[in-house]
Amino acid sequence: MTPPTKRLGQTEFVALIAMLFATIAFSIDAMLPALPQIGAELTPQDLNRAQLIVTSFVFGMGFGTLFTGPLSDTFGRKKIILCGTGLYILGAALASVAQSLELVLAARVLQGLGAAGPRVAALALMRDQYEGRQMARIMSFVMMVFTLVPAIAPGLGAVIIAGFGWRGIFGAFILFCTTSAIWLALRQPETLPPEQRRPLRLRTLWSAAKEVLTNRLVVLTTLVQTLCYGMLFAVISSTQQVFDITFDRAQSFPLWFSLIAVLAGSASFVNARLVVRLGMRFMVTAALTGQILCSGAMVLGEATGLLAGTALFAAYVVWNTSVFFTAGLTMGNLNALAMEPMGHIAGMTASIVGAVSTVLAVLIAAPVGMAFNGTPLPIVAGVLICAILGLGLMLLNGPRQI
Repeated sequence: MTPPTKRLGQTEFVALIAMLFATIAFSIDAMLPALPQIGAELTPQDLNRAQLIVTSFVFGMGFGTLFTGPLSDTFGRKKIILCGTGLYILGAALASVAQSLELVLAARVLQGLGAAGPRVAALALMRDQYEGRQMARIMSFVMMVFTLVPAIAPGLGAVIIAGFGWRGIFGAFILFCTTSAIWLALRQPETLPPEQRRPLRLRTLWSAAKEVLTNRLVVLTTLVQTLCYGMLFAVISSTQQVFDITFDRAQSFPLWFSLIAVLAGSASFVNARLVVRLGMRFMVTAALTGQILCSGAMVLGEATGLLAGTALFAAYVVWNTSVFFTAGLTMGNLNALAMEPMGHIAGMTASIVGAVSTVLAVLIAAPVGMAFNGTPLPIVAGVLICAILGLGLMLLNGPRQI
């Protein structure tokens, strides 16, 4: 078969990249309705441990991210994406037959390692073709499509569970990933020509890593991204329990989560309209400021008892939406900011930024999620602290608009 050589139109390119990125969202959000069943079957003595199915996947993805970028700089973007999808499919197959929580968690780590390929190499592929605010704009369109997955994944997961049990979710993962891999193989040309590839040598890797890790903008942006991921993962890993245990709405959880995702999805549209004019730093700073105000009000209302019953539930839905909305205004911009001065080593930069921010975010999200005590207060307080620290780091970046 002759490899494709014609550059994809922007619409198909955005849709393809969005589907590759959506592997991550689908792998997380479709699992949420299954957590009570998995907990009851595999860890009935400690139901809270079922949350680790989310964070173990994220951990594997973060660790794998460290290697996939340099490999894509050496072997090309497409090969690494396709190899990653193969590893992901293997992990999903193992999880589908696992008889213990520990084996499921190990398989989820393997899935995460595989998902690192599409995550990082697709970002580098995008950077090969776009840069600066135009990349941020394309990233916004990708995130706009990407947000449709969280809107439908929990509901789709619930349907699959009803028909095939929680193990059927992993079959859906295999089908989804196979479809995106075939699309990529048949339609997307390689964007890194052989003459621009970097040899996989220790000295070369160390030189590139040193350049990334000594760039002030990249380091500060990576730390902000860590805190933003920490907020998002903490909320995702614990939100099903909040709906179930705190508000007794387990049956309607997929519908509420879909509503939250649809509402928050408008953030990517807002960012796409404004980022070219206002700049990436402004959008991230404004989003974190808004999150501080929203989370601060939520903490105050819950701690003082002003929010209770139906009012607390309504406030929690609004606050939950705000966290996802903040992600839509920050993630694409922070990625574009970090990649902006590093186009010549885009794969290595994407790897280091992705690995550091994801692994450290798990170290934030896991204890915040496990602190769930029957109320949303520990989670909201954790998000508030992350937003304050993130805003402080953005202000250290200085006033220059990018």
